[in-house]
Amino acid sequence: MAQEKQINTNLVRKLAREGDRIFTIDRARQLAPEVGLSAGYLIEVLHYLTKSGWLVRLKKGLYAISGTVPGVSPVHEFEIAMALVTPAAVSHWSAFSYHGLTDQIPRTVFVLTTAQSTIPRVRKNKGKSKGYPIRGVFYKFIQIKPERFFGTEKIWIGEARVTVTDLERTLLDGLGMPRYCGDFAEVLYAFELKADEINIDRIVNYALKLDVSLAKRLGWVLEKQGVKPDRLEALADVPVKGYRQLDPSGPRKGRCNTRWMIQENLYR
Repeated sequence: MAQEKQINTNLVRKLAREGDRIFTIDRARQLAPEVGLSAGYLIEVLHYLTKSGWLVRLKKGLYAISGTVPGVSPVHEFEIAMALVTPAAVSHWSAFSYHGLTDQIPRTVFVLTTAQSTIPRVRKNKGKSKGYPIRGVFYKFIQIKPERFFGTEKIWIGEARVTVTDLERTLLDGLGMPRYCGDFAEVLYAFELKADEINIDRIVNYALKLDVSLAKRLGWVLEKQGVKPDRLEALADVPVKGYRQLDPSGPRKGRCNTRWMIQENLYR
């Protein structure tokens, strides 16, 4: 029994030495013979190691080495997000936290992706889902069309290189889905906080690639921040039929701004 347990834990140590802190069953099957483990016994071993706390099951066929294993640094939540779907970019409130746009620490990791069938699913409760749970952390996947998957950058989180939406795309995602970034007041605060760091040309270009509502909301926000009108004309010139709500999650009431075709529904 002791020898069998040693063989099992040797697999974990071998994976760690190879840099496979997150791995598939196929990768484990490839390394198994090198530690004296038969491929036919592998599934049972992975189940045992997971139950014993050496491994964490992320989804079917995908595992991570537990941070409790001596000599192995814990796998970061963003690193897990990258492994769950492809392509993936940490986004929305999670990106707000990374860029220092909020003091709050969300327990949900928001992930932007174009993936469809490969997204891990969970049963909804009364039509709603907090996301895909892994050890107390929820992963919320926001699906977009491939042509909208842009505005990202590569960063290092500990030992892992992950993808996150850049500052300008993060702010725009906040304007589009404030419910996934705290709320609209939090988004406006983020714009104020980073007013001197925003690349105006970049964020305007991003908005023009996304949709009309974002273009108009962005124009309104940047104008309030004192950005010169000539730098916002491309946003003002975007044709639109009817007024769009400044806060998409707010009520349909408030003053109508004719320059931006925005209903200023900030006050309830």
